[in-house]
Amino acid sequence: MSSPPTYFHPNTLLQWLSFMPRLETLIVFAISNLHVEMQLAHPPVTTPVTLPNFHHFWFQGGSSYMEALVHRITPFPEKLEVCFSNESSFSFPRLMQFINTAENLKFGGVRFKFSEWRVSVGVYPHGEAKMCALSTTVIDWDLDWQASSMAQISNSFNQIFSVVERLSLEFDGDDSWSSNEHEYNGFGRIEWHRLLNSFSNVKTLRIDNGFVKGVSRCLELDYGDLSLWLLPELQELAYSWSGKPDDAFTSFIDARQNAGRPVTLTRY
Repeated sequence: MSSPPTYFHPNTLLQWLSFMPRLETLIVFAISNLHVEMQLAHPPVTTPVTLPNFHHFWFQGGSSYMEALVHRITPFPEKLEVCFSNESSFSFPRLMQFINTAENLKFGGVRFKFSEWRVSVGVYPHGEAKMCALSTTVIDWDLDWQASSMAQISNSFNQIFSVVERLSLEFDGDDSWSSNEHEYNGFGRIEWHRLLNSFSNVKTLRIDNGFVKGVSRCLELDYGDLSLWLLPELQELAYSWSGKPDDAFTSFIDARQNAGRPVTLTRY
């Protein structure tokens, strides 16, 4: 019989880390938020832990535990990976403070990758970097809730996302699952608007085949001037489409053209 997992209060873990100044990689599997929030009602103040060689931080667990750790660790690592499950709301004020401590770190691109059981967002530095500096994953089987989770995370990361110039929406799986009619009606459509609204400086948007129909519906002119204020700096919209040529983005492209904000439409 396996032993039950052992819970370490964040302060205990931080104390141990303070004796590891050469630490390069930290991997943490934490417990659910309910237990953590009870433990952290009045956390004692501790001295920040400095890890000069810190390169990689991988965390899976509740956001409350993660928040309790990151605002006491310095500096920001070269790569931060976070994975959440069974959470309905996301807010990361301390994580944002942690990211802001990074020197000379500027972000240029964001990639959302959806699958049938999880969704992740990777944030990439400026230039042609192939490795993301920040990755957040949410385990959830429902596409609407995936979009809702990413919309909340986008709102939390608005300071970062508002300056990036490249955005990709990718799907890893069966296109029929992501193209179901119900996935983009009502609640889901609103969440997609919230997600895209964080990217006020995006110049290039790439959309995988599985999301062409859904995103094109989100960009249609049925909410007033939606297509004019959503993605206001967009210059190129590239999409992958395995079927026959269609007019999925016609109303959006025409509206931008008429407003003097032309967008080039390409297929890849």
